[in-house]
Amino acid sequence: MYYKLYIDSVFILQLSTNLFLLSLAGQMMRRTATRRRIWLGAAVGAGMSCLGLLLPVFSMGVRLLLFAVPVSMCMMCLTYRIYGVRDLLKASLVMASAGFFLGGVMIWILNRLRFVMKGNGGLFLTLAVGALSYLILRVLLFRFMKKREENLRTVCFYVPALGQEVRVKALVDTGNHLTDPISGAPVSVISEKMARCLASCLTQEKFHAIPYRSVGKKNGILSAYELPEMGIEEAGYMLRREHVIVAVCDTGISERSEYQMILHPKLLEN
Repeated sequence: MYYKLYIDSVFILQLSTNLFLLSLAGQMMRRTATRRRIWLGAAVGAGMSCLGLLLPVFSMGVRLLLFAVPVSMCMMCLTYRIYGVRDLLKASLVMASAGFFLGGVMIWILNRLRFVMKGNGGLFLTLAVGALSYLILRVLLFRFMKKREENLRTVCFYVPALGQEVRVKALVDTGNHLTDPISGAPVSVISEKMARCLASCLTQEKFHAIPYRSVGKKNGILSAYELPEMGIEEAGYMLRREHVIVAVCDTGISERSEYQMILHPKLLEN
């Protein structure tokens, strides 16, 4: 089977798609870039994709798969100046996720247009549908990120060894039902990074063993400690909570995450 491709059309289609994907990926990763860098990354990615199609090795599908990761890594490196193999792989996964949703919305719209228009519509229809799909995803992503930001709170801990307060971002998780099995007090979760900052507060005299269940693990025990006091910023006010129990979790909260604590929703109740 032979394919007849017009390299200029392929380049334009790849360029526009890369522009959409880079914009969505930047929004997802909370990174910014100038328009010049975004266009540069998109153009370089489109050129690399076209080069991959011209190489006389393997089939077209295999070539596209082999070039997908290097192309996305190169685009993210040029656009958002992301370096390091681990960070580039993570950025490539974000690009792949954006591409999956963008392609899904485009296919859905094109299938609906088949009932109205005859033929495939050509390049311009594909570009128009791609732009519409991008705008739809951008609006949905903006609403999702805004809702997530509304669930973030600033939490303050007083650390005796440092003689000062430690402020950290906490995510209010309505699905967090962890409680102390003896007292029934709500249990919040902190990362290992946060636990190191609060080391002088996490004493063995206030140790608690908290049983839990999670996806992929039927049951387990978390090491938890009781803190004398914690402050939570809520609607411009500082809520003070005494004898707060926090459990240290070595998985689920990345040290590079925007938040370093999962706050129990009951701590926000009056």
